[in-house]
Amino acid sequence: MKRFAVMTWVLLCFFGALSLAWAKEGLKKSVTTTRDSVHWEDYSEALARAKIDQKMVFVDIVADWCIPCREMDKTTYRDKQVVETLNNRFHPVRLDQAAEETIQCDTKRLPVNRCFFNVWNLQALPSYVLIAPKGLSILTYSNGLDADQMNLLLMQFLTKEKEWLAQ
Repeated sequence: MKRFAVMTWVLLCFFGALSLAWAKEGLKKSVTTTRDSVHWEDYSEALARAKIDQKMVFVDIVADWCIPCREMDKTTYRDKQVVETLNNRFHPVRLDQAAEETIQCDTKRLPVNRCFFNVWNLQALPSYVLIAPKGLSILTYSNGLDADQMNLLLMQFLTKEKEWLAQ
């Protein structure tokens, strides 16, 4: 009986150490470096840079209470291809839908929430606005997206890039 207890204790220690090692490995994989994350820019600075380098501005509109927004932060915006595309081909911006900060949306200067409802005609979160380098919104879209869906959406944007850059 004593031998059984010792064997049980050894096995429990072994499996406990193994599961701890797996947990540590999982934590290592879930931590992203700055190279692996979207470099969100200030909205006004992104608009100014877009005029110079002729890139479109990708605006992600979120709120603290938005569960799909938080989920996308954990998954979609950590996907290597999404991160690379947003950081290299767009000026990525994140705005809080409820912010009282005044921004330039199309030809108006309004608080973010007024741009959201009145100018961009959005009603749901998360939402995205694509803005041409000249500062006018090209299109808007609302829906939570996984990494594959976001990659597809970004690639569709880029296929129309030359046409939209003229706007």
